[in-house]
Amino acid sequence: MLRTLRDDRGQGLAEYGLILGFVAVLCIAAIAFVGSQVFAQYQNVSTNYP
Repeated sequence: MLRTLRDDRGQGLAEYGLILGFVAVLCIAAIAFVGSQVFAQYQNVSTNYP
């Protein structure tokens, strides 16, 4: 039983999974933030140049 508690072979995979999830959330937030700014610029150009 104690050997099972000290076994950390799956720990690295779990940490990589958490990092991957964090990076995915950051990418989605960046795309949402930048995407709205790009859309606003596109709307500005399309209204000023018929």
